[in-house]
Amino acid sequence: MQRLIIFGIAGFIAQLVDGAIGMGYGLTSSSMLLALGVTPAVASASIHMAEVATTAASGTSHWRFGNVDRRLVKTMMLPGGVGAFVGACFLSNVPGDAIKPVISLGLLLLGLYIIARYLFDLASRQPSRDVSRAKLIPLSLVAGFFDSVGGGGWGPISTPVLLAHRGIEARKVVGSVDTSEFFVTVAGTLGFVLALGLDDINWQWVAVFALSGLAAAPLAAWIVRLLPARLLAVIVGGAIVVVNARTLLGALGVHGEPASLTLGLLGLGWVALVAMAVRRHRASAAALS
Repeated sequence: MQRLIIFGIAGFIAQLVDGAIGMGYGLTSSSMLLALGVTPAVASASIHMAEVATTAASGTSHWRFGNVDRRLVKTMMLPGGVGAFVGACFLSNVPGDAIKPVISLGLLLLGLYIIARYLFDLASRQPSRDVSRAKLIPLSLVAGFFDSVGGGGWGPISTPVLLAHRGIEARKVVGSVDTSEFFVTVAGTLGFVLALGLDDINWQWVAVFALSGLAAAPLAAWIVRLLPARLLAVIVGGAIVVVNARTLLGALGVHGEPASLTLGLLGLGWVALVAMAVRRHRASAAALS
């Protein structure tokens, strides 16, 4: 019961962040399951099943609040779904113990990227230009593939790339990515069901993650224009880094005091980055006032 309560809280926060910045739900939830010893394929399959409900709610909420660019959704949903289906079939046929450290390393790097992307405004230093179908289609294929393989990746890969282009409001990037994620999630879930079956899925976990995400989705869509995205991104990115660092240390045979010291230092660094994000947000707000 204690574990289910923790999952519920994590699912609510993950969806709140995902709905606000266009990334974080799959990465946060999958990282937690991996840290508890769940195999990568089962973890990703469970989260994708929960996301069928949460992405539907999130997409509907963003649509109602006018946060969706129809062209983006129509262009991205099909190639994203193909990539997710292929990724699910690939992951389901790879030994869990062999790929788990690799997945955790990938998630950790994505966590670091999220922090750097929002804390240091990396996208603002990139040249802005219109995004075309020729770029959207391969972007969606890659993001969909890694969404299934890593348990999350649709948002972290596609959202920053789209934010670097002009002509699309930030809130519409977030809303469009979240809306198109429904089709990606359905395709990925279908791939997992065909490759794994349903016997290994813990339906209690799926239900808890789904219900908590459903509760957070409308709230996230409403406050997407109000919350400081920088702060939320640093918080969720730091959580992803710390959780997956723990998994990697275990895979490398690092336990006891060395592991505790490493995780403690990472935790202190996380706190320092959150404090920096708060200062940067206040400075930005003061400059605009």
